[in-house]
Amino acid sequence: MANIKIGDAAPQFELPGVDGQIYGLRDLSREKDATAVIFMCNHCPYVLAWLDRLIAIAKDYAGPGVAFAGINSNDAIKYPSDSLEAMKTLAVERGLSFPYLHDETQQVAQAYGAVRTPEIFLFDRDLRLRYHGAPDSNYDDPQGAVPYLRPALDAVLSGRDPDIIETPPVGCTIKWK
Repeated sequence: MANIKIGDAAPQFELPGVDGQIYGLRDLSREKDATAVIFMCNHCPYVLAWLDRLIAIAKDYAGPGVAFAGINSNDAIKYPSDSLEAMKTLAVERGLSFPYLHDETQQVAQAYGAVRTPEIFLFDRDLRLRYHGAPDSNYDDPQGAVPYLRPALDAVLSGRDPDIIETPPVGCTIKWK
């Protein structure tokens, strides 16, 4: 499982986004009640299956209260479909509504202890981990899936602990150098 546990502080980062800007966790989360960090990539069928749902969640919770960031930590040399250029294409084609960041050194994934794509780390306003795991219970069946991220967001936004605080992340492994 992750290096950080429920209640731990979020590891800070500064990473380049597909839009050419540098994003830091402090800047993304400033004045936010919740911040979702999603380790993802371009080629994983699990990410691609969940991506529309993740985009919808980000849009539904958009606004002043919640920040979202996608981070791709895969080795782009072995997996060219996860290069920064390919990330730019995916962001446009799929209409990502949140920053998509490139962790070329893989240091951020290592700091978080992320091992899968997608893998979600949801933090409260104090950047303390409140939920870790999968977006929902079934990547393949949106209608039959038990939601995890939405109820966790609702709980954090109302100052409560989520009923489900951790689920096993399901997806492809991060492709390490």
